[in-house]
Amino acid sequence: MKSIVEVKGLWKQYNRGAQEERYLNLRDSLYNWFRKNNRKELFWALQDINFEVHPGDSLAIIGRNGAGKSTLLKILSKITPPSKGEIVLRGRLASLLEVGTGFHPELTGRENIFLNGSILGLTRHEIQRQFDAIVDFSGVESFLETPLKHYSSGMQLRLAFSVAAHLEPEILVIDEVLAVGDHLFQKKCIAKMTDISKSGRTLIFVSHNKQAIQKLCQKAILLEEGKLIAEGETHSVLSIYTSEKGPSLDNRLITSSRKGNGDIQFMSLTQRTIFNDRTNSSKLVFEILIRDLKNMGAKNIDFGMAIYNNDDIQLVHISNRFKDIDLTFGENEMMIYLEVDNVFRPGVYSTTLFLRSNEVIEDWLTDCFRFHIDDWNPYNYEDTAGIQGKIFPNFDMKLQNSNLFRSIICFEIVSLLIMKYSKS
Repeated sequence: MKSIVEVKGLWKQYNRGAQEERYLNLRDSLYNWFRKNNRKELFWALQDINFEVHPGDSLAIIGRNGAGKSTLLKILSKITPPSKGEIVLRGRLASLLEVGTGFHPELTGRENIFLNGSILGLTRHEIQRQFDAIVDFSGVESFLETPLKHYSSGMQLRLAFSVAAHLEPEILVIDEVLAVGDHLFQKKCIAKMTDISKSGRTLIFVSHNKQAIQKLCQKAILLEEGKLIAEGETHSVLSIYTSEKGPSLDNRLITSSRKGNGDIQFMSLTQRTIFNDRTNSSKLVFEILIRDLKNMGAKNIDFGMAIYNNDDIQLVHISNRFKDIDLTFGENEMMIYLEVDNVFRPGVYSTTLFLRSNEVIEDWLTDCFRFHIDDWNPYNYEDTAGIQGKIFPNFDMKLQNSNLFRSIICFEIVSLLIMKYSKS
């Protein structure tokens, strides 16, 4: 069978230091042209990528942040051209890479549906045939005549996904923008993508959610630092991705944001989850290695760790100072071992690390580590999606019967009166 997507020898290069200039005049252009120290720091975001997707396949593209997944999807969607190589598409492609993709903020929801359909090459009649289904799925019927700029990010996402899914492209490309939506809508989208896959259309899906990948995709490719390092059945590629000995970078720190003096640094962070079936609870375990690079025997060490959800809302802040714990080096290293009650909803979370010694910031890594909480339900409630809120707190609930309470109060009052008059 002839493939519907072919990627041949694909390379993509970027200038790491390039910045978009808001205003450029003739003087600045001439200066930039002639200055001698105008050096570029080039890097390859993708390197010699080759794979094929056949009609009806559902392919997952996995890898840590910065591996090149989104760059690959942008090239497939013709948003950016490759530096070398080529892609061959034998079918109409619709993509949802970020909130608002392919939409115009000044146009209404109704107008954007027709605009998006026209971009896909559909006639007005074809769009009109699916119009009611698009509106019903998105749930934005009462805002159809409102300009898109007044929509929330969640509303834009619902409309964008609904348009992409219902206009029947042969190839549907979805990035992990579904994380913007609420849990109920995510489940709705997963169900729709399952239907799309079963209908014989081709799905290319990027996500950190292993359960969603296993449910939707039969095949997967794994990217690391712009290179394709594994390809095959989903379960085998995921096992490489999650293997401690494999090429996954999940347990490596991302140090591109590093700030501080640098004499003491975070070297590694590993995370795992421990489940207790008896109590239906779990704990997150973090092991953080810190090294004194100059062997100074640093003292008065302040360690901090923060955990953020996908909306960049800080959920947890941990420090040794909160529990009056002194941190000291053995030789020139220390390993911090943390256990945190797992109260988190399923999803992707990011971690920031902070280290200070004698009031001097030694190391500060922002968004340096990401981990995934798989779908779980601490309450044994039949509908996980019905549990709202950012976290699943441990709680207890007791019932105080009001009639019994009144009886107890009356008994106490009578007892006091008897005691009073018996004394008199």
